Amino acid sequence: MRFTIEEYARAYSISTEMVHSRLRRNRLNYIVEDDKTYIVVPKHQVPHIEEEPVSVPQKKTTVATVIGLYQKENHYLKVKIQELEAKVDRLIDEKEQLLKEERTRIEKVYNDKDLQLKTILELINTKLTQEHVSTTTMDTLAQGPEEEAIEANIESSKEEAPVELKQYLRSLDLKSSQRKSIKRRFAEAFGSDTRILLKNGLFYLDFDRYDYSDLLKLS
Repeated sequence: MRFTIEEYARAYSISTEMVHSRLRRNRLNYIVEDDKTYIVVPKHQVPHIEEEPVSVPQKKTTVATVIGLYQKENHYLKVKIQELEAKVDRLIDEKEQLLKEERTRIEKVYNDKDLQLKTILELINTKLTQEHVSTTTMDTLAQGPEEEAIEANIESSKEEAPVELKQYLRSLDLKSSQRKSIKRRFAEAFGSDTRILLKNGLFYLDFDRYDYSDLLKLS
């Protein structure tokens, strides 16, 4: 008994694609007459069909359908990739911002510590200078007038590092009003007198380079 491809598919309840697949693999006996393929089946192998099944048209999978599915899938993946890339970029930006803030904080701490260290060293140096000045001028301050004590201190301070004015005046046996008068004289001359050094808001005396007897004289 022979069947067309469609009849064979209905008789054995399989798809026509499956029939074509079996034909390509030579799994079925068939003949071709007038360019039409017939599948030959022995009579005893023909299944009993009580009634002809209703033919249900099957949607064929075309190349356009497959391409459409791939395009849809690719679009979905592309959107996902863009979302992930945006998330990665955002995380990188946040991390860079955190690193910049941390670097700024560390630099500020370092600068503050460096300034503190410099201030401490300057104070130590000033203290040592004051002690040296006080030691070398003690006898002169005890024996002579205040003007001679200042001149002696100036001479003994030569070849030394700059001395802070306030600390220097404290090393002298001067009255509070006299110290204020001298400091006011330095403040008024600052800007026009190159001998006056200002550092961290404090006036310094460089006895190694300048003579300050005119500014240190007592009124």
